[in-house]
Amino acid sequence: MQKNILIIGACGQIGTELTFTLRKKHGSDVVIASDIREGNEHLVGSGPFELLDATDYDALEELVAYYEIDEVYLMAAMLSATAEKFPMRAWNLNMNSLFNVLNLAKEKKISKIFWPSSIAVFGPNTPKVHTLQNTIMEPSTVYGISKQSGERWCEYYYNKYGVDVRSIRYPGLISWKTMPGGGTTDYAVEIYHKALSDGEYTSFLSADTKLPMMFMDDAIRATLEVMESDAEKIKIRSSYNLAAMSFTPLEIAESIAIHIPKFKISYQPDSRQAIADSWPSSIDDSKAEKDWGWKAEFDLERTTSEMFKNLNT
Repeated sequence: MQKNILIIGACGQIGTELTFTLRKKHGSDVVIASDIREGNEHLVGSGPFELLDATDYDALEELVAYYEIDEVYLMAAMLSATAEKFPMRAWNLNMNSLFNVLNLAKEKKISKIFWPSSIAVFGPNTPKVHTLQNTIMEPSTVYGISKQSGERWCEYYYNKYGVDVRSIRYPGLISWKTMPGGGTTDYAVEIYHKALSDGEYTSFLSADTKLPMMFMDDAIRATLEVMESDAEKIKIRSSYNLAAMSFTPLEIAESIAIHIPKFKISYQPDSRQAIADSWPSSIDDSKAEKDWGWKAEFDLERTTSEMFKNLNT
């Protein structure tokens, strides 16, 4: 049976690659991309595209009805570093867009939702090593507060109204296809571009700041796997821990130096350092592995090879 899919925030770092992947899998005509402004020309031209403010319920409801949407991937969000500069704008976008989609599902106007959470839900008091699925959270950033609140609302709408909402907590994401959009882990993308263009990079995080990271191909695959799993396998309706690798700026620099021996890195920590210090250094994702078979494929060595192979072409 054909299903129509709406991606909200399709022009962002994850949304762009998710749109192309879903269009390749299901066909361009049934995957509707939307964003508040036009982005990548290739994306906009590859299938239906609509301008949409995710906080406008009436506009969203009209779009869902027009295209007879079954599933929504809500990727629109203001990320960690940017959200600290504009806290109320971030809260408005991150929370109201989620309520709009949850309420459409409550009213049976859509059947399934994907909403991404983040390692930002954890805070300074969270155990940092192999952070468990259920643990102390207490996020200290605007982005983290909105994501933790969103997790609670997702679980509430599932328990109270039977809304089929699914979520994973993304770690930092690395991609050669799109540039990042204001996150604390952005250095792990910028460093590859600077290595090729300048042969050096100044990190805004300290040398020993270890954070959970993931290659974008793994993140997209995890997104599709959790959405395609049978409903009874999805035991957690807040959000699943997800992991692949953890490394420091020094360790990623060493992996780059294997390919570019003269590469140099320096360190000038800025306001993003405090955000990174509040997050875990590694994640326990055994619940995702047990419930729906999740397993990462990319480690740091393979990620670095893949980045340079594609950025060099």
